[in-house]
Amino acid sequence: MSIEVAGLQKNYGAQKAVNNISFSISKGEIVGFLGPNGAGKSTTMKMITGYIASDAGKALVCGIDVSIDPVSAKKKIGYLPEANPLYLEMYVREYLEFIAGVHAITDKKKAIEEVIVLTGLTVESKKKIGQLSKGYKQRVGLAAALIHDPEILILDEPTSGLDPNQIIEIRNVIKSQGKNKTVLFSSHILQEVEAICDRVIIINKGQIVADDQLKSLQKNKGDQFQVRVSFQEKVDQQLLQQLPTVFSVNSISATDFVINTKAPDTVRKQLLELTIARNLNIISLQTESHKLEDVFRELTK
Repeated sequence: MSIEVAGLQKNYGAQKAVNNISFSISKGEIVGFLGPNGAGKSTTMKMITGYIASDAGKALVCGIDVSIDPVSAKKKIGYLPEANPLYLEMYVREYLEFIAGVHAITDKKKAIEEVIVLTGLTVESKKKIGQLSKGYKQRVGLAAALIHDPEILILDEPTSGLDPNQIIEIRNVIKSQGKNKTVLFSSHILQEVEAICDRVIIINKGQIVADDQLKSLQKNKGDQFQVRVSFQEKVDQQLLQQLPTVFSVNSISATDFVINTKAPDTVRKQLLELTIARNLNIISLQTESHKLEDVFRELTK
């Protein structure tokens, strides 16, 4: 395993920020690390990277115990913290050259050019970091995390401050890196997690409340599906509520409804039978699995 966390714990006074959590991540996995503000995400990431010490438990990076040999562990990690600390008075290339020197990279020029292209910094690469927009500063932080070609990427809110086009570009960078690396990243943009990850870990109040493949999580938590139906005529909501296998019906308008069910195919069949029996006309009928947002809200509310 590239990342192994066992019984990890961190206390701040009487508050348990991270409470005895365990998980492991293999090479080639891109795992979304989710939770509400104050849940313990950033604290966990800082303990894995060795930036803060744990009070109990252990974190292993490529088999290296971070608490015993933090320097060797950090060589394996590319880390983009949430705050993204940068030297604003330095030029982009100057800063990346400094980071390359920290990692003792032999061919600095080649590494800098490759990471600038990879993160889309070419146009802004001759500016001072302080002159960049927040989105481009975020790219500089990502470039610094990637420059030494680490085996593990730990990214805390990597798309923060990016516009929609930049988000797609960075998403593609993360996905391409995930083919040969281990990637653990947190984000409040759940659509990004759905687009990038196959697996999700959700933490709430310092404890892991879910660790599963995204599809399984969406399927097994709460109501499984939503059937959206639009009629040409006005329809009584109670008529739909009475259908077998229907949990609840939300009325969007007098003709549009969202039906929650675990048996979408059965509901679709029942709706078609209802149209024949009541001489109704369906304009549209579609089924949607529950989004990650629904699962997240259920587990952290």
